[in-house]
Amino acid sequence: MEVLTDTRHELGECVLWCERTGRLLWTDIPAATLWAYTPATGRTASWPMPERLCCFALTGSDDRLLLGLASGLAFFTFSSGKVTRICDVEPGMPSTRLNDGRCDRQGRFVFGMFNQADNPKHALGGFYRLNLDLSLERLPLPNAAIANSICFSPDGRRMYFADSAQKAILYADYNPCSAEVGRVHTFVAADAVPGEPDGSTIDADGYLWSTRWGAGIVARFAPDGRLERTVPLAAPQPSCPAFGGADLATLFVTSAHVGMSDSERAAAPLSGALFAQALDVRGLPESRFLHA
Repeated sequence: MEVLTDTRHELGECVLWCERTGRLLWTDIPAATLWAYTPATGRTASWPMPERLCCFALTGSDDRLLLGLASGLAFFTFSSGKVTRICDVEPGMPSTRLNDGRCDRQGRFVFGMFNQADNPKHALGGFYRLNLDLSLERLPLPNAAIANSICFSPDGRRMYFADSAQKAILYADYNPCSAEVGRVHTFVAADAVPGEPDGSTIDADGYLWSTRWGAGIVARFAPDGRLERTVPLAAPQPSCPAFGGADLATLFVTSAHVGMSDSERAAAPLSGALFAQALDVRGLPESRFLHA
């Protein structure tokens, strides 16, 4: 994979492509910074956030994002730089923060939490959904230590997710009409491929692309859980994938150097970079948060 920018993020995450503006968005969580890159111009821009930005979603307006900040949810307006708070999440649990999140096919934002205190980490945080009326509900899913891999099948009937500490990727039956969350199944076993599952995305064929933290690869899994291919990159800690570009056939991947020793960083100097590779498959436009 080729490197797109000169930045080296401590923990690059949550990369998304906006097909309307033709730009790539991502976050460096510890730096509390939102980043953007426009391939057509080669321009990179960034915006400081009031606290760590862990995940975010596109909305119906190109001037606004839904932010998943460490302690809660908010809207961000590009033109003014204004952050408008929506709600806190797990305010009684200071050891947890938001982590991974993505909109379902009906435009509701689904996200999970990260245990930032324990080592080894215990499964403390829940999975939540921000509904279109801005009400917040906890989903009937197992607690997680490091919630990740949240994405949805093309028809919206599967919600994929993982606790990276447990390594398996799961999916729950998901009713796109009623938003009911049903039975949980194992999609990819913990020992099926090296590394821990971090971020994931779904392509137009319904295959799941999983960044494998610690293994320096992105793995593509068929809807039946079969490993179809792996794509290597020159960083051992890839964190999140997204399809983008004019034809949605470019895979973008964030990476991180958090926790790496000086010798490990010297051996992998591209750690923390943003990567890209053209592929023979296409992605899907990113689902948007559809609050009016």
